Amino acid sequence: MKRLGLLILGVSLFTTIFAQTIVTEKADDAFKTGKFYDAIDLYKYAFAKAKDPNTKGYINFQVAMCYRNISEFRQAELWFRKVTRRNPYSPLAFLYLADALHANEKFDDALENYKKYIELDPTDPKGQVGYKASALAKEWTDNPTRYKVVPMLYFNSKDSDFSVAYGKDNYKSILFTSARNDVTGGKENPVTGQNYTDIFTSTIDRKGQWSKPVPVEGEVNTDYDEGAPCTNAKANTMWFTSVRPNEKGILTTQIYVSKKQGIDWGKPERVTLFESDTIPVGHPAISPDEKTLYFVSSYFGGEGGRDIWCSINEGGKWGKPKNMGKEINTFGDELFPYVHADGTLYFSSTGHQGMGGLDLFSAKKVDNKWEIKNLQYPLNSVRDDFGIVFEGEKERGYLSSNRKGSRGKDDIYQFSLPPVEVKLNLIVKSERSNDGISDASVNIIGSDGTNETKATEQNGSLLLNLNPNTDYRIITRKGGFLAGRGKLTTYGLNESKTIEEIVLMSPNDAPRLVNVMYDFGKFELRPESMSALEELVEILRDDNPNITIELSAHTDARGSADFNKQLSQKRAQSVVDFLILYGIDAERLTAVGYGKDQPKLVTPREAQEFQTRPGYDFLKSGVLLSETYIQSLPLEEMRETAHSLNRRTEFRVTGTDYVPRIRKRK
Repeated sequence: MKRLGLLILGVSLFTTIFAQTIVTEKADDAFKTGKFYDAIDLYKYAFAKAKDPNTKGYINFQVAMCYRNISEFRQAELWFRKVTRRNPYSPLAFLYLADALHANEKFDDALENYKKYIELDPTDPKGQVGYKASALAKEWTDNPTRYKVVPMLYFNSKDSDFSVAYGKDNYKSILFTSARNDVTGGKENPVTGQNYTDIFTSTIDRKGQWSKPVPVEGEVNTDYDEGAPCTNAKANTMWFTSVRPNEKGILTTQIYVSKKQGIDWGKPERVTLFESDTIPVGHPAISPDEKTLYFVSSYFGGEGGRDIWCSINEGGKWGKPKNMGKEINTFGDELFPYVHADGTLYFSSTGHQGMGGLDLFSAKKVDNKWEIKNLQYPLNSVRDDFGIVFEGEKERGYLSSNRKGSRGKDDIYQFSLPPVEVKLNLIVKSERSNDGISDASVNIIGSDGTNETKATEQNGSLLLNLNPNTDYRIITRKGGFLAGRGKLTTYGLNESKTIEEIVLMSPNDAPRLVNVMYDFGKFELRPESMSALEELVEILRDDNPNITIELSAHTDARGSADFNKQLSQKRAQSVVDFLILYGIDAERLTAVGYGKDQPKLVTPREAQEFQTRPGYDFLKSGVLLSETYIQSLPLEEMRETAHSLNRRTEFRVTGTDYVPRIRKRK
């Protein structure tokens, strides 16, 4: 939390179980004023002089707290362990030890210490929040979102760099906060141990190279802290946080506004939000219409910690600040608000359930209520993640973090959401042989207006790029084959993938099964056959309007030949009658009942499919299901399966040059 310093409005002090002594007086004074770096050395010096065990225990706790406040989690873990060993009944020590372990990604140890804290203080929600954070951190790290996060080496220094805003409306210039050596004052901030921060700028050139960051021109930066800037959509007005002496010479944290004058920023003016300038405010965020200013304050009347407030511009003046309420603000800290171009509010919080430290959240109004969502990993980490800003409507921008691997105490990271790339690996095969069909014409039609035709490779394959959130229809054509059809969708896909799809094409001289059903000994079509019949209508009307077909029905070998012949003829005719009713020309259709005269021949593709179906794996390619073969089968179940395959309805192509009728409109 060190980066926040005076920029996030003061320092939270913690109550300990130990008593202060004269030995630690100087160290305590440094701690109370937030000079944690100085306090560490003073406490360690005091420890050498201390003789009382309670004083030594107190010093250990304070040193641990100093490391916690400057986000030195490895040292914090070491020192809080000392405290818990000396005093196993110190609740806060176990909580802060768990926090340090969590920040160091030692999730199992963290969970144990959160449990201990919950036992010692079951009324404090911080224990439950921390416990859930460790569990979520493991889960979300193992299942990241599609966002990509990379450090911006152009901007980051060995010191803190954070909170980006855009310096131009083309997003090719940025503003950010930095404690690097080029700051205006050049003095060390005793709270952070680094320089007082300034607002810096960098611009990208035509070659994509960022310029060396330099302090912004004008009167924005002072000898004290400036930072956490935000700009309007035109990037000609900047609001920022600044620590400056008031009329009484007292340093106060306030929001200032500056307008661009040429390439420089004009003289800043304080934004009056509260009547008293001793009430700290900071972290400004302006709405797209510039009528609402969001900011952070620890002003009383909030929900606890530091809260997000807002003020409405009324006649050129900012109105009375309003706390954003319990849906946004919690018992913890809510900081660094940002308003997206679409109106979504983004902020960081230690109180909402997250992965640990400050987590980034989005807030949208749904049915007049705020819907809060954690942005999850990798936008969030187990440490502090804050200061997000988007590049207009695009799913990319910058965030700040002190996550593992950061060069400085806080670094700037660029994030982006790669587009979902969906590819189709299509293979067009012969339904009879299962071989790929080369040079087949593939017409793919998308619900988004896509309509393109390509040819398959020698092996029948074709690789195509698909668009997200689109339904596709595939039609394949090749001389000597019936047109093939396929359907697929990319709706609901939130990650890149390759879809494997096979489209089968029937040779014109091969019979094709029509999956219709009848009651035993009857020829009336059953309702379950409707789907197969409608598919046959599409094949004849839409995909193959120039073919004529023979529609044949077959029975098994049981029963008399005459009965089976008559029954199969009636069944074939019932299908033809259905097709005519649905607009298929009668002269394209011939109904033939073969009875039991044409037993089924198992094709290679069918044999391959049968190997995966229980009770069918005995059927091999090229087997003719004759009465003799069926009777040779050893099991009744196998014989009944073969009989069922003979009871079928099929069609085959008899001609390919039919000219459809020209129908007059009624």
